Amino acid sequence: MRVLVVGAGIGGLAAARGLVAAGHEVVVLEQAAEPRLGGGAVTLWCNGTAILGDLGVDLEGAGQRLTTLCLRTAGGRQVLEFDLEALAERFGSAARVIPRRTLITLLGSGLAEGAVRFGARVAELRTDGDGVRVRTETGQEYGGDFLVGADGVRSRVRALVLGGGQAALTGAATWQGLTQAPFDLGSTTTLMVGRQGDFGFMGAGDGLMQWFFDVPWSSDAAARDKPLETLRRRFAGWGSPVERVLASLEDGDAELFPHTRHRVPRRWGDGRCALLGDAAHAMPPVMAQGTNQALEDVAALVDCLDAAPDPAAVVAAYSSRRRRQAALASALASHSLAVSGPRTLMQSEYLMRMNGAAPPRLATWGLGRLLRTLSDRI
Repeated sequence: MRVLVVGAGIGGLAAARGLVAAGHEVVVLEQAAEPRLGGGAVTLWCNGTAILGDLGVDLEGAGQRLTTLCLRTAGGRQVLEFDLEALAERFGSAARVIPRRTLITLLGSGLAEGAVRFGARVAELRTDGDGVRVRTETGQEYGGDFLVGADGVRSRVRALVLGGGQAALTGAATWQGLTQAPFDLGSTTTLMVGRQGDFGFMGAGDGLMQWFFDVPWSSDAAARDKPLETLRRRFAGWGSPVERVLASLEDGDAELFPHTRHRVPRRWGDGRCALLGDAAHAMPPVMAQGTNQALEDVAALVDCLDAAPDPAAVVAAYSSRRRRQAALASALASHSLAVSGPRTLMQSEYLMRMNGAAPPRLATWGLGRLLRTLSDRI
């Protein structure tokens, strides 16, 4: 089968690798003029790294393997600890933080030269009983038996296939960056939570640190031009190492990512066109589910294409298989933490200490059960 994949991000390239391995002919259409290598680092849980392993992506030595997840209050008091090495042993695959550019490069290296067509922004899309045809803004036409829309939160394919507007802003945003670490981070990923928002940091390999701050945000926020000043004011008085991390940053280090959320549709496409990743279910980056759910989409879609006798029957089977887990992941990412409003009361120093008394073994069991609920792979 000839498959067109729209979008050469992590989801699109992973889908292309999986489809090629399954014996399909694949062409990837990417609107950018060259590979998009920005965007900091991504956290891959055990299911994400397992799926990448299934796709033949060797992650050994890439980024930073994680052994521990710590949850702290704004004052720096540890309230929960999760043993990620125990989960790696249980599921057969370890959690990692990997720079996005590294993962994009690894995924792309498994495709044939010329498989990705850059500067190919989709203008029109037509389907019929025999296949699908795409015309780009430059007038080039591509035909195939099936099309995968993996073109992100502002998906052109979603707009053409399902209609409707873009993903809605949630009122929060992440300021993040991938910079040189000002101290040894080891193999622990840390999340600090308070009423002003939350702050996370972890190693990403080669002396790099991935860090982020989740804060309230609106599209007319005047403070976006001076993010470091705003973050230093908002998180003043937080425990170590917040001040040290902020002091190590320079203007231009912080990238803004407004949080968005899609209504997860009942059908993830139509006819011979299916959506995956942010094109299907954009969600806030809280709990680092976006990339991992996109990889779950890839595994399910490749499997459904292999099993369905008719490409037109794939969308129904794929949507049914993935919708519940993606909707749950989206709800958890949208509601598990608050950056403003009454719900921040639950993130006060006192209440977090009162509610965070679970022993590490029980906390690890709970995280493992959650990851398994959100995955078909582990």
